[in-house]
Amino acid sequence: MSAEPLLEVAGVHKAFGGLKALNGISFMLAPGEVLGLAGPNGSGKTSTINAITGLFRPDAGDIRLMGKSITRLPMHRRARLGINRTFQVPKPFAGLSVRENIEVAAHFGGGDSTDLDALLGRLDLAAAADRPAATLNSGQQKRLDLARALATTPRVLLVDEIGAGLNPEELRAMAALLRELAAEGLGLVVVEHLMDFLGEVTDRVVVMNAGAEIFGGTLREAADDPQVVEIFLGRGA
Repeated sequence: MSAEPLLEVAGVHKAFGGLKALNGISFMLAPGEVLGLAGPNGSGKTSTINAITGLFRPDAGDIRLMGKSITRLPMHRRARLGINRTFQVPKPFAGLSVRENIEVAAHFGGGDSTDLDALLGRLDLAAAADRPAATLNSGQQKRLDLARALATTPRVLLVDEIGAGLNPEELRAMAALLRELAAEGLGLVVVEHLMDFLGEVTDRVVVMNAGAEIFGGTLREAADDPQVVEIFLGRGA
């Protein structure tokens, strides 16, 4: 894993009216690293992903990809530069087939050279390739959402609660796949509430509260940190 930062989030702030969603969040991500974002509901995890992908522009701070600021770039420019994401609730084109969903993502996201058959096989979607996306079960829709993101050949992949709703076998397969992607040099930021899953896939975690980092290190170390225990786990140290 390279020590050279792939992604840098530096002092990012974002408020929506009187609600401060992000309050100076900062971290770096290296190629081949899996960084977890953890914290209670409302701590700013998904807002961080939204800021990185360009769903909204920060009020202050900077976001850099390979040393160059992308803070003012629109979402489609960031996607073509190598940033993509999955969603808590998958958002496929319901009337298109699985293959067509991936083709659209590849074409508009700059991944025209993507081997769609290989990607369908890797995500265990080959047998469903010609089915409408609306007919997929929740686990298949999660894999389709991931396949669409991967079809754009990202450098940074942001994964938002992909484990939710998956059965134990699906969770094991998803964890193995995310680790494989990291081994290939992809940088991943994973938001997740399932601690066993997060511990299996991440190299380190940033624990957030009220839009800011309260801890950085391994998940095992986080479990021994009094502030994390009090704020994140919700019980006295």
